[in-house]
Amino acid sequence: MDTKKMAKIFKALSNPNRLELYLKIAKAHEASFETGCECFVTDLIDSLNIGAPTISHHIKELSNADLIFTEKRGKFLICRVNEKLVAEVSKLLALQNTPE
Repeated sequence: MDTKKMAKIFKALSNPNRLELYLKIAKAHEASFETGCECFVTDLIDSLNIGAPTISHHIKELSNADLIFTEKRGKFLICRVNEKLVAEVSKLLALQNTPE
């Protein structure tokens, strides 16, 4: 992964509200395997003290950084964590003793 991509990810997560939103999506993802690892935005709006337009903006930023996937189902918007990207970032940030 190149440094520009990493910077975009870290920038997306640098906003406290956006980070909280991402963590809520990730928590819902972990807890809801029986529902397909998805998180309804309406549930997020109810659980956070942030207005719907602001949540929409933050979701767009997280999506632009490839941290989440979004999908419209009827009138509902569903968010899912991009597991592949999380694994890549985790691997990159792992503190390993590597030969120089």
